[in-house]
Amino acid sequence: MGTLEGKVALVTGGRGGIGRAICARFAREGAQVYAADLSDGGSLGEPDGSSRFVRLDVASEDEVRAAMAQVATDHGRLDVLVNAAGIEIEKTIEDTTLEEWNRSFAVNVTGTFLTSKHALPLMRKSAQGTTASIINFGSYDGFIPDPGLAAYCATKGAVHALTQALACDHGPEGIRVNAICPGYVDTPMLQSFFSGDGSGGGGKSIDQLQQAVRDVHPMRTYGTPDDIANLVNWLASDEARYASGQLWVLDGGLSAQVQQMKL
Repeated sequence: MGTLEGKVALVTGGRGGIGRAICARFAREGAQVYAADLSDGGSLGEPDGSSRFVRLDVASEDEVRAAMAQVATDHGRLDVLVNAAGIEIEKTIEDTTLEEWNRSFAVNVTGTFLTSKHALPLMRKSAQGTTASIINFGSYDGFIPDPGLAAYCATKGAVHALTQALACDHGPEGIRVNAICPGYVDTPMLQSFFSGDGSGGGGKSIDQLQQAVRDVHPMRTYGTPDDIANLVNWLASDEARYASGQLWVLDGGLSAQVQQMKL
């Protein structure tokens, strides 16, 4: 029997790199999984049969309500919510337009707010006799910013604070709330970063940039979506019944070192 046998889960960004890995892991562990995303193909361009697709723009309250209504009709409860949808803009604030700033917050912060808000009534029903789990996505950039990612860093700091506030407010109802804060993970977003202005490419090849990023980690590698899914799965399971209000950094030791010492 899997660790999530019989549980109902909804994953935003569920057709992206990390979200897709989470959905697949949840399905293997016995959960009924909804992959909520803008399209069935997502950022990888193809559907995934391990989970049920639900069209969702997390910045639209109407679409969030509709997605939760579908879960309510099908199951009457929601045990696990994973807020993995997110976008990244590679600019300083001087170069960031107000529209880009607002869109970053709409997806990364308001999206987390809306899905959590409208999931809570369904999660209270599942929390009777066990615990329900909300897992948000922060970033190590919410603690230690990378250059040229000002709006992204600001949104992740907001998600960190929102996560802990939710944990305080809804812990008495049996709803646990945590955030995972990844470092570099091999996803379409990371590959876009390598080819964009934010990489500080300086004429280097993609292979050279990828190796430079690996080398800056104490473990000399960056993560995979499955690495993230492993921790998400534990936080979603009843094994993590005492884990709440925490910001779980998963970055291969990157933020544990003093970068200047590598010079």
